[in-house]
Amino acid sequence: MVSPVIYVVSDSVGETAELVTKAAISQFNGSGMTLKRFPYVEDKENIDEVLSLVSLDHAMVAYTLVKPEMRTYMKERTDIEGISAVDLIGPIIDQIQSFSGKEPLCEPGLVRKLDEDYFKKVEAIEFAVKYDDGRDPRGILKADIVLIGVSRTSKTPLSQYLAHKRLKVANVPLVPEVDPPEELYKVPKEKCFGLKISPEKLNNIRRERLLSLGLNDQASYANIDRIKEELNFFEKVVQKINCPVVDVTNKAVEETANVILNYIQKGRP
Repeated sequence: MVSPVIYVVSDSVGETAELVTKAAISQFNGSGMTLKRFPYVEDKENIDEVLSLVSLDHAMVAYTLVKPEMRTYMKERTDIEGISAVDLIGPIIDQIQSFSGKEPLCEPGLVRKLDEDYFKKVEAIEFAVKYDDGRDPRGILKADIVLIGVSRTSKTPLSQYLAHKRLKVANVPLVPEVDPPEELYKVPKEKCFGLKISPEKLNNIRRERLLSLGLNDQASYANIDRIKEELNFFEKVVQKINCPVVDVTNKAVEETANVILNYIQKGRP
């Protein structure tokens, strides 16, 4: 007996169509059925070519075509030629449209794009955690963006915010007593962003931080002279790198991120 053949046809890579068809076949223990996948069937000529092969194989067709005109053409052709065919995605798209009142995008491959976008975001978030606060200077050369600043200039939350935009971000804290990692001077300056802040604002932030931890707000960490020393050191480092500097004194994380994104996209601050 000739093995039954099912053509899996899609206007994208065909993963959805193949997965659903395999799930259905599993109910027959496979039964020696053969699948032939035909991805990127994007016009009527492609459909004609596939159906000519289907006829030769005496096969059936399982298809996922999101464009209405393509689904209509596939149905008309298979009906005329007496080919067994099942539309795997059209009916549910039509039902959701009727139920929600919204218009479908009718754009092939969106599931794959969404999956890729999700995994890129997860990868960027994991990167930001791994290379946060100068933990591993090797991340500086791997990053899309390197943030430079003294303590409490929102480097970590900014790294996470940008990671949700699928950007790999490393951040480097600067203190006068410690030389910056040598990798910082090897990365292209366009990838580095110094985070500048006024001494008074930083003093208030640090004092509040100490109090929230139950510590004395008069510690050197919040001392204005110490803060000015750190900021002077910061200025020397960013001048040596010659990288863009963003004043975060009165900016929310989202505003700072937008400045950086705008610079990256348009090549100017």
